[in-house]
Amino acid sequence: MPANVVTSEDLYFFKDELIQEIKKLLQTHGTPQRKWLRSQDVQDLLCISAGTLHNLRTKGHLPYSKVAGVIFYEYEDIVEMLRRNKV
Repeated sequence: MPANVVTSEDLYFFKDELIQEIKKLLQTHGTPQRKWLRSQDVQDLLCISAGTLHNLRTKGHLPYSKVAGVIFYEYEDIVEMLRRNKV
């Protein structure tokens, strides 16, 4: 069984590759892949109840679209609502 020698240069390149892969994962998992989210997705994203989401919608804080009885929220509208209410 041959021995493999790992140099400090090998470790440096491995570190760079690992960091690049982690950055890719953070970019793809940091925001949802879909532009439009259903109610359950928004509840999970904001960690809120169905009632709280309903209140945000009915009070006009969060715009929505309703298609065939299904309510959709645009991801950018959610981000904008959070920005507007930042303290």
